Order: sequence, then C-alpha cells, then structure tokens
Amino acid sequence: MVKTLKNNKIVGNFFSLASIQVLNYILPVVTLPYLMRVLDLNSYGAYGVAQAMTQYFILFTDYGFNLTATRDISKQREDKKRVSEIFSSVMSAKVLLLVVSFVILVLISLIVPNFRKNILLNILTFGMVVGSVLFPTWFFQGIEEMKVSALLNALSKIFFTIGIFMFVKAKGDIYLVAILNSLGYIIAGCIALGIAIFKYKVRFVRPSFKQIRGQMREGWDIFVSNIASSIYTIGNTLLLGAFTNNTITAYYTGADKIITACSSVISPIIQAVYPHVSRLMNESKIQVIKLTRKIWIGITIVIGAGCVVLLFFSGWIFPIVFGEKYNDSIILIQIMSFLPLIRGWTNVFGVLTMINFGYQRFLSKIYFFASMISLVTMPVLIYFLQDKGAALNLTMIELGIMISMYVLLRKKEINIPKGTIKIEE
Repeated sequence: MVKTLKNNKIVGNFFSLASIQVLNYILPVVTLPYLMRVLDLNSYGAYGVAQAMTQYFILFTDYGFNLTATRDISKQREDKKRVSEIFSSVMSAKVLLLVVSFVILVLISLIVPNFRKNILLNILTFGMVVGSVLFPTWFFQGIEEMKVSALLNALSKIFFTIGIFMFVKAKGDIYLVAILNSLGYIIAGCIALGIAIFKYKVRFVRPSFKQIRGQMREGWDIFVSNIASSIYTIGNTLLLGAFTNNTITAYYTGADKIITACSSVISPIIQAVYPHVSRLMNESKIQVIKLTRKIWIGITIVIGAGCVVLLFFSGWIFPIVFGEKYNDSIILIQIMSFLPLIRGWTNVFGVLTMINFGYQRFLSKIYFFASMISLVTMPVLIYFLQDKGAALNLTMIELGIMISMYVLLRKKEINIPKGTIKIEE
C-alpha cells in the first residue's frame, strides 16, 4: 500500500512538472512567430541575447541548490526546525548571489559594445533572475509537492503569453516584452515564497555565515557543472550576439528554442524521481539501478522517436510555424536534432546516477573539461560557420559529455542500459 502511494506521488509529480515544462517552452514557441513578425529579427535577436545573459545569472543564483537543497530537505522533511534552517541559509545565499549577479550584468553591458546599446533591455530582463531567486522550487521538490510549483509557473507563463498578444504591437515594444516576462517571474516567486511560509510553516531563521558557507560548499560541484555546461549552451547565443549580428542570433535562438522545447519533457521526469531515488539509495542500490534503467529505456524510445521527426520533417514543419523567411533555422535544427536524446541520457547518467552515488566531483570535472574544450572550438566554429558553427559545437560537446559519463560509470562497474551494478550493498 505504501509503495503504491509512493509510486502515485511520483507519477503525480511527474505530470505536474511535465505540464509546466510544456508551458515553459511551448508557450514561448507559440509567441515566437508573433514576436519575430512584430519586433523584426534584429529586435528579437537583441532580446535573445538579453535572455541568454539572464539565464546565466539564473544558473549562477541557483548555484546547485536545486539538487543539493532538494536532497537535504527531502531527507530532513520531518524535522521542521531543520527544514527552516536549510531554507533560511539557502535563501540567504541566493540573495547574496543575486546582488553579485546584478553588478556583473551592469559591468558586462557597459564593457561590450554590442551589449551597451541594449543595457536597458538587459536590466529589464534581469527581473527574471529576481523572480527565480524568490521562487523556492528546491523546497517544493524536497517535500515532493511540485504541483504548487507547477501551477504558479504555469500562471506566470500564461500571464506573459496573454500580455504579449494584448500589448505588444510595434517594434519599440521590445521593452514591454521584457517587463511582462520579468513581472510574471516576480509575481510567481512572491506567491510561492508566501505559500512556503504560511502554508508549510517554514520560518526564517537568521543563518550564520558558517551555515551559508556550508550550503555553498555543498553545492559547489553542481554549480561548477551547471556553469561549465552553460558555456557551450548559453554561451553560443552570447558569442553570436557579441561578434555577429542580431539577425543571425535570432536564427540560432529560434532553432535552439525548438530543440529546448523537445528536450523539456526530460526535466520533469528527472525532477520527479530524483527525491525518491535519493531516499532509495539508503535501502538498495540495486533497486536504484533497476529504476534508473527503466527511465533510460523510456527516454530512449520516446525522445529518440522525436529526434527522428526533427531530423527528417523539420524542413516541412518549421516554415509552417515560423514562416519561410526563417528557413535559415532549418539546417540548425537538423544539426541539433539528436540533442534531446543526448540530454536525456546525460541526465540519467549524471543526475540520477553519478550524483546519487557520490560522484559529483567526477561530474564536475567532465563538465569543466568539456567547457574548456568548447572555449577553444566555439569561437573558431562561430568565426568560420557562424550560427551553423554554434549548432555544431553544441552537438559535439554534449555528445562528448554523455559518452564520458557512460565510460566513467562503466569503470565504476555500473551499467545503466543493462541494469547491473557490482558495488556491494
């Protein structure tokens, strides 16, 4: 009976997270053709760069807490005092990182010529980071109540989408786009914070510097992995924006949003089962591997089929959705068509397996070396091939990361595809 209830909760959490992931990426894709038509490619490209910068800072302020704090709260969820201590120290750390992020944003916008002319747009878009800091997603994941998080995020996306179609009418409304998006994030963040405090009785306990430092030390390896991965993902958009032009950046941004939308189904799967896998580690590592193998098989079948569709049918689908003047994005989609499957396997090998088995440092090293390689290959490929070079670089780097994770796990005698492990119970 208990096992059935646990399984039902995992399934419920999955569908809650799946719904918001669909809204997170499908709704922006719905507004994308409209925004490109109203704002023109140049304006949308500038907004794409501003969003890329914002995503960097969201990763920076998330730090690694979405995994480490989720794990800690999941383990201590019955101890209300301890949960409040974790909550307070994590929120304090995130606010400090938020202040640092804003200073960096202003400095970058003043130093880089192509960014300087859009400094107001960059600052207005930064509101998304503020909302992200306020929204304790990691808390709701830790107590396995993701429906609250899913609902609030859904409302935020709906607010943004309705606002776009109601108020954005001309090229100069690019600033309104940024304001609407930021407001959606901030309002959702404030409500989520209120729910955590008033419904779940979380109390703010003034943390010591030692507690804040402890949280940041705990999340360091995940932070390095996230920042390193952003070098070859978000970095492509920033480099295109800095050294090419907004039109080329817009082509790449459009293609990247399609690939991201197709990859979005992976995140709710991983987030829904991660707390359960963390607890299961204390009971049976064999059961962890068996569960992970089932998830790997499901991702391979479903996501793999979608990748085939992207490769062979994007040339027909894309012009219908975005119009023929955006056909330059088709080749980019085809180059990146198997990225969703690669990302699915990477999440299974990296997040579900390596982190739970205590291999965070190896994971960090893989991402670090991949980012160092990308720092060399990305500028070269973008210089010669522009947006095509960015797409090619992203695909090669992510494929290399996934293969590296698989090889390392095999060396540790863990075989996910076969569902075997030789580590002693």
